[in-house]
Amino acid sequence: MSANASRLHAIQQISQRQPIAVEKTDFLGNIWAQDVFNLKTMEWALSKTAFKAIKKTAQTGEPLDAATADVVAAAMKEWAIGKGAKFFSHIFYPMTNITAEKHDGFIITNSDGGAITDFSGSLLIKGEPDGSSFPNGSLRMTNAARGYTAWDPTSPAYIMHTDNGATLMIPSVFMSWTGEALDKKIPLLRSNAAMDKAAQKVLRLMGETDVSTLNSSCGAEQEYFLVDTNFANSRPDLLLAGRTLFGAPPAKGQEFDDHYFGAIPARVQVFMQDYEDQLYKLGIPAKTHHNEVAPGQFEIAPYFEAANVAADHQQLMMTLMKSTAKKHGFMCLLHEKPFAGINGSGKHVNWSVGNSTQGNLLDPGSTPHENLLFLLFCGAVIRGVHLYGPLLRAVIASASNDHRLGANEAPPAILSVYLGDQLEKVFTDIKEGNITQTIVGGEMDLGLSQILNFERDPGDRNRTSPFAFTGNRFEFRAVGSSQSVSGPLVAMNTMLADSLDWISSKLEPALEAHGNQAEAVVAVLKELMTEHGNVVFGGDGYSADWHEKAVTERGLKNIPTTADALPALREDSVVQLFERTGVLNPVELESRFEVYAEQYVLSIEVEAKLVIDIAKTSIYPAALDYLSILTSTGAGLAEMGVKLENSTAKTVANNTNSMMKAVESLSSALTKHDFGSTEEHMQFCANDIRPLMDEVRSYADALEADVADELWPLPKYQEMLFIK
Repeated sequence: MSANASRLHAIQQISQRQPIAVEKTDFLGNIWAQDVFNLKTMEWALSKTAFKAIKKTAQTGEPLDAATADVVAAAMKEWAIGKGAKFFSHIFYPMTNITAEKHDGFIITNSDGGAITDFSGSLLIKGEPDGSSFPNGSLRMTNAARGYTAWDPTSPAYIMHTDNGATLMIPSVFMSWTGEALDKKIPLLRSNAAMDKAAQKVLRLMGETDVSTLNSSCGAEQEYFLVDTNFANSRPDLLLAGRTLFGAPPAKGQEFDDHYFGAIPARVQVFMQDYEDQLYKLGIPAKTHHNEVAPGQFEIAPYFEAANVAADHQQLMMTLMKSTAKKHGFMCLLHEKPFAGINGSGKHVNWSVGNSTQGNLLDPGSTPHENLLFLLFCGAVIRGVHLYGPLLRAVIASASNDHRLGANEAPPAILSVYLGDQLEKVFTDIKEGNITQTIVGGEMDLGLSQILNFERDPGDRNRTSPFAFTGNRFEFRAVGSSQSVSGPLVAMNTMLADSLDWISSKLEPALEAHGNQAEAVVAVLKELMTEHGNVVFGGDGYSADWHEKAVTERGLKNIPTTADALPALREDSVVQLFERTGVLNPVELESRFEVYAEQYVLSIEVEAKLVIDIAKTSIYPAALDYLSILTSTGAGLAEMGVKLENSTAKTVANNTNSMMKAVESLSSALTKHDFGSTEEHMQFCANDIRPLMDEVRSYADALEADVADELWPLPKYQEMLFIK
């Protein structure tokens, strides 16, 4: 069957496809966390002494002794085997946006040749994958390859069920033989410890005596697209790049605003319910799902969890989302911009900081003292974003996210902070030396007796802000949908730790000088806002006026591409920030620059090769076939004396020739290898390769609009987006 015939056949097949049958959804209470070796399970499985020790480790990070690890390992093995597991795996998070795992059997043989199961504390604590085969930025080489995984007791183990059986998965950190972090989890744990240490000092200066361990929390809203596998498998660009490198805009896109929060298609609803049941069994609190703005786009949002657990769960969510979608006949696209011309996908990271004694410190309190604490922590965030905006841009930088940032659908590539009218006024007044009385939003009264009145929020939402306060947390809206949340969390925790250290250094003498807590806080925050208030912006982040004034009047940076963003990881202020807080040493930070820069270059080069291949082997032959039909038809009519001005043939011929010339230029550009530095190579990809790819696409998309539908080889936007 030809490619175009296959495409038309796929449309017919998909239109007749029914949702697959899945098991009936059980009550939430019956399935919740049933496959998780959490504290509740451990309390039942362990002795009181062992449970007390592991609980303290999980909640406060206290070290765990080897004897207790043996007890935990034995109980974990029995629990896992009871769930049908024959294998276990340390699951870890290398410097990619996906997980890694190495499976080992519980089995060993005895002297009689029989098989028994074994799982000691040493096996639980340590694994040994190859460190050089993962992205490492030259920290590990083939001749110095040893790496280690180590159990993270603060994130619970769980059972992963697949069609091939069950496996005990043990969340772990990943390091080199020489001790450098090779993963995303170690810096996250370190950043949380640094934030806790700095926050404890501020709280004690403010008179708090009972202060439990502080933790950051995360709730990440995940956007994604679903495309039927019949279409996706006919698109080499979707299979290898995760986005469409060609595709003319459909006659109807998202301009009617009729998809957002609309009725969920039946097949998608079944997929969602199946997927979320799996999440519930793993203790992942999926709370919200709905249609997103673009056709074929959807969102799932979990409830807040401790940052480390939330980061692990986010990785697991992405893995399960793809595998479950495949089972339902879909390809799940997590690329930030899989379709040109319509909304892309983000992963809005909602972030806050708190503990069991003081609660959420980014939640305005009900007493003056609580509000002072809130203002200090909120001010620390403002200072951090102002000082380290380029770092925040760097940790969300990727070739895929560049398509989204700065477009009129996503936060711009200028890092600013939105506070809302009320809170912005509070900080403006503080800058002038005052504290105003808290303003409430007021009651929402619609004048309709059947609609209950409710309390309005004191601040509106600003969906054009990359970093927005939303009532009791900050929402980092610029994170990409395919990215790990660990990088952004590391940056936010670390900048907060640095700002809280600065606040401590100012607050201590201010308390002595003023003798009054409120006056001391106002004095510190006044200095903070004088130096860093330029980062606060409540207007339209998409406007050209803001893009100009942010740079010229406020001194903020507009960083449009990854090539521009990643060098921030080499800036002295960023190197010193991570070294001072103990989150990353200079060698570890440099390795991340090298890894992410290489990933950026490779991503664009792979896409460029795909553009060349698809243009030459699919689009060019289709255009020639159509030209042949047009010219033969024109010649036949001429023989009959019919005159025909065949402008379509001329247009197709011109666009075909122009496309192939652009392909030639792109092919030639890919042969360039004499770059003086990594930065130069990235800039070449951003400023030379990408525009050439866009040029090839412009001619190919024009051809799609002219070539007969039955000859076009690639599934079109109108099919992939609307046929579910």
